[in-house]
Amino acid sequence: MRARYVFPALAAVAALMLTGCVDNSTPAESGSPEGSAAAITKDDAAAALVPAAVADRGTLLIGTEPTYAPNEFKNEAGDPIGWDIELAAGIAAKLGLTPTFQVAKFDNIIPSVAGAKADIGASSFTYTPERAEQVDFVNYYNAGIQWASATGTDVDPDNACGLKVAVQTATFEDTDEVPAKSEACVAAGKPPIDKLKFDTQADVANAVVLGQADALSADSPVSLYAIAQTGDKLQPAGDTFDEAPYGMVVAKGSELTAAVQAALQSMVDDGSYTAILDAWGVTDGGVDEITINAAANG
Repeated sequence: MRARYVFPALAAVAALMLTGCVDNSTPAESGSPEGSAAAITKDDAAAALVPAAVADRGTLLIGTEPTYAPNEFKNEAGDPIGWDIELAAGIAAKLGLTPTFQVAKFDNIIPSVAGAKADIGASSFTYTPERAEQVDFVNYYNAGIQWASATGTDVDPDNACGLKVAVQTATFEDTDEVPAKSEACVAAGKPPIDKLKFDTQADVANAVVLGQADALSADSPVSLYAIAQTGDKLQPAGDTFDEAPYGMVVAKGSELTAAVQAALQSMVDDGSYTAILDAWGVTDGGVDEITINAAANG
């Protein structure tokens, strides 16, 4: 279980918070996508795998919803930043392409990739069989689920029947994890979990801080970042569980899938991948081998 992360610039982030609420628009000090990509050199072997239509265009169209700090969020200028954004920009650099980020709602990104409106999706996608019917997953990171509750409360994710639990709309926690727990409650003759859905992770955290929800459920780096941002207002509720890989999503059967895998593996091999994770304090979920649809095969 990966339950400990040390996040950069948390003192600066906390100082910018107002009325105890989380502001995921606050910039981090880990650099911009442009700066990260500029330090990463092209990998000719990976670039040779890029489909001609994408290579001729010269840009990599990347769908993302930047509301999930520290993975993907916005700086004060409104530009996407975060370690997932930097990895995506690094993929483009390895492929000899310019990254172009397309901000979209989370549940529109996979259809956009499947419909060729975006080349890849970089938004902390966890593999599910339903998603894998539409797109391929280039697995690059392992994350678990971490609940959080208001400081001083006692919330057990395995005994949450009847509680109000905040989640971000269309995330794995919304579509799979919390519903499964709620169904188990009902099957045991207990009250279901009252799932509260929000459009952004900042709103999810604020719901717990303001007492609108008993707990939140999110991916481990996201929950722990929110806990750090709120100072002493949130605490971990239980340990990290249900570890699963994140994947960059690519159109099903696309030649670009192998190119993205090769680009990420090149970043792993030359150390630029680890440097990005180090800068954001999320190294613990890093991997040595970049795989395709690993969850489907494992």
